[in-house]
Amino acid sequence: MKIVTWNINGVRARIGNLTHWLTESAPDIACLQEIKTVDEQFPRAEIEALGYNVETHGQKGFNGVAILSKLRFDEVIRGLPGDDADEQARFIEGVFSTDKGALRVASLYLPNGNPIDDEKKFSYKLSWMARLERWAEERLSLEEALVLAGDYNVIPEFIDAKFPENWLGDALFQPQTRQAFRRLKNLGFTEAVRAVTDAPDTYTFWDYQAGAWQKNNGIRIDHLLLSPEAANRFSSASIEKHVRAWEKPSDHVPVAVELAFAPI
Repeated sequence: MKIVTWNINGVRARIGNLTHWLTESAPDIACLQEIKTVDEQFPRAEIEALGYNVETHGQKGFNGVAILSKLRFDEVIRGLPGDDADEQARFIEGVFSTDKGALRVASLYLPNGNPIDDEKKFSYKLSWMARLERWAEERLSLEEALVLAGDYNVIPEFIDAKFPENWLGDALFQPQTRQAFRRLKNLGFTEAVRAVTDAPDTYTFWDYQAGAWQKNNGIRIDHLLLSPEAANRFSSASIEKHVRAWEKPSDHVPVAVELAFAPI
């Protein structure tokens, strides 16, 4: 079973790229971030025509997440618990039945947090990560296969940026941000891409500015975290880098994991 995360950076602006990619890559489950549309305006028909079930948690103009699945949804939960005042659409969770039991997949879009001297924005990022950690700890107690897929807006290590020195003042690379990501992983998750490679120049995002793509001036901020039950079925992980070279691309590319599950 192929599960992919992709920050699409505007689903309506890139519906042609999305449908082409769904046909080419053929994921069983695709987690999208930054759909930048309300649920009612999501281009559902084009995606359903390719055989996908669609669930969204949208927001006008920015944010928004979705899960597209060839499997039928058993359950859908929208929003990260822990702050009833948080109206930003950054989290959706789906549950599916497989030959090995329940599979739980979350699509998340973690706050950017910049600028770091804006106390409200950076503190929101850190508080959101703390809520995610508490949620993940509760979900891990279910002992189910769980995949946390998304744009984390976290550069975990120096190796995950072409020029890490350029990111020292950025919220994505602050010590508190990286520590929060480590705390999450240390609950018992396997980070899929780094489970298969420790190579440098392994990136998932290239800015639109200053020829970043052409110079391979990238960062790795899109991650797939696997619970022990999911990691036990882990086959491979990959970054579909070629998608960044398409016309009118997102600045992110899809990141995929293969797990030895079959739908029922």
